[in-house]
Amino acid sequence: MTVVRREKTPAAVLPASTRPLRIAQLAPLFESVPPKLYGGTERIVAYLAEELVRRGHEVTLFAAGDSTANVPLEPGSPQSLRFSGLDHLGPVFHLPMLSEVYENANRFDVIHSHIDCLSFPLARTVQVPTVSTMHGRLDLKEVLPIYRSYSDMPVVSISNDQRHPLPEMNWVRTIYHGLPRNLLNFSSGSGKYLAFLGRICPEKRPDLAIEVARRSGVPLKIAAKVDRLDREYFDNVIKPMLSTPGVEFIGEINERQKQEFLGNALALLFPIDWPEPFGLVMIEALACGTPVIARPCGSVPEILQDGVTGFIGSSLEELVSAVENLGAISRQRCRDEFETRFTAEVMAANYERVYDELAGADWKTRRNTVRRSRSLRDASLARYAARHWHPALRHERPSAGKAQVHQLFSTGYEADRSETISTPEIYTKN
Repeated sequence: MTVVRREKTPAAVLPASTRPLRIAQLAPLFESVPPKLYGGTERIVAYLAEELVRRGHEVTLFAAGDSTANVPLEPGSPQSLRFSGLDHLGPVFHLPMLSEVYENANRFDVIHSHIDCLSFPLARTVQVPTVSTMHGRLDLKEVLPIYRSYSDMPVVSISNDQRHPLPEMNWVRTIYHGLPRNLLNFSSGSGKYLAFLGRICPEKRPDLAIEVARRSGVPLKIAAKVDRLDREYFDNVIKPMLSTPGVEFIGEINERQKQEFLGNALALLFPIDWPEPFGLVMIEALACGTPVIARPCGSVPEILQDGVTGFIGSSLEELVSAVENLGAISRQRCRDEFETRFTAEVMAANYERVYDELAGADWKTRRNTVRRSRSLRDASLARYAARHWHPALRHERPSAGKAQVHQLFSTGYEADRSETISTPEIYTKN
């Protein structure tokens, strides 16, 4: 059973790796890398790839052909799928790119996939290790069996909360997203409006942001994209609310416009109603010195310090009260938190540790060991369940209690590793 130890090593003591690696970065083809407008995953891939090159690694980016990240590019499609109007057929268009990568896997020391579970089947066929960062939600019950079929594959979570639906996966580390230190500048002046930035959809709760602004009497600016699937929600729910005095809908903005939009805001409203895996916009706001007001869903309690870098509230009343108390938040403290925990350097240093561990192992032997240990674990738990709950076998109950068995599911297994897993709290200030 894996033991989780919370370290306190500061980010500054993590130098660049002394072992240059050949790394393939597999990006989603839905947007360019970085995206021209909305697209959190593709943005992170760009920042990571460029920082790894700066740290001496040989990086090859497999992404849409209109990508502009400053690393060698091998196009997986001529253009990003959204701008080609093919995003609704997305998974199909990733297959040729995956074949290209894995047919030439010996070119690399590590393959890093950012395309969810699509790389899992091919990753089992080669000797070169693949690590996959899970960028999306994992709580959809229909897809849980798919992930469980590949529970031996090394995966990285972007928050601890993201792991909850699938604790049995082979989680090797939680690594928070990071931005280039100078991408967004600190703005010391307190703004005059509240900001909502991201995507218009029910789980992001733009309707709640509008109501918070209305009750607090502070203007709200909404900079957000509207996907095809969310058009009905926008037309029927949000559009009628845009007539609320003080509410301005700007639409989708690019990276350059974020500096002014977030930097001049009094606070960012993040009233989500779903298990957000990370929430890149929160650290974009902190980089500008802008505090965040959010609901305690998903990763929010891991990213924000309540009362320090913003406020966390569940109810409408608590969110309105947070707006009234924004004067207690130091904008400089928000920027300091960003520089300590959420820069591209910190993110790349964490991934280097994962790459070094995987590239230095006999990958095929290690993978088989993990799969065997998980099969034994599953069989053991099945025997326990039968003895504990079957009426004819209750007199044979083992000494372990239900709480201990639940702990086995909650912590996960990694029998071939002697070292402990480090959590992202290594970058949390004391």
